[in-house]
Amino acid sequence: MIDIEELKFDEKGLIPAIVADAVSKKVLTLAYMNRESLAISLEKGLTCFWSRSRQELWLKGETSGNYQHIVSVTADCDRDALLVLVEKDGPACHLGTDSCFSYPLWQSAERSEFSLRGLFDLLEERKATRPEGSYTSYLFDKGLDKILKKVGEECTEVIIAAKAEDRRETVYEIADLCYHVLVLMAQQGITPEEVQAELASRHVIDHKVKQEKMT
Repeated sequence: MIDIEELKFDEKGLIPAIVADAVSKKVLTLAYMNRESLAISLEKGLTCFWSRSRQELWLKGETSGNYQHIVSVTADCDRDALLVLVEKDGPACHLGTDSCFSYPLWQSAERSEFSLRGLFDLLEERKATRPEGSYTSYLFDKGLDKILKKVGEECTEVIIAAKAEDRRETVYEIADLCYHVLVLMAQQGITPEEVQAELASRHVIDHKVKQEKMT
């Protein structure tokens, strides 16, 4: 463990703090701390930053309820930047998205790898920016009732395809259903990690039930 006195604050007394989700390791935001906000963060176990625009201390979640519970704080090799791993109570971005980093600028076609988390990030970006001509933007513009209707329709399509034992069509319809469920999650502010945690908790319960039946 290093001492806070070993950290190098800039000429304005600030040090950049990269905040990431402790479970997914996804970068949530980049903010700044001074000595006082860092001390408050360590004392409370909650992220507290220095707002450069308002020139005042800013306890994340104090007004929104989206607190960030600190798991660890690590300095870089030069001691002039911090990595803060947190467990968050809600969206990290003031726009309501899971992360402030939701606006792709460039991505390698050869090296990029598809993931549900990547798709969810894109959906959150569409929700925030609503680009014209986007089907996802259309769903968010229409609102919850339209999204729920599409989820219901896709559920029916999955059932029809599976009942017909058409494997290829069933895969296609399940993909459609997954997409619309992710749109619903973005609309409701539910992250993939929350669903993953719920599934993990059920796995533990099922394991216990099996053990009880065996004894």
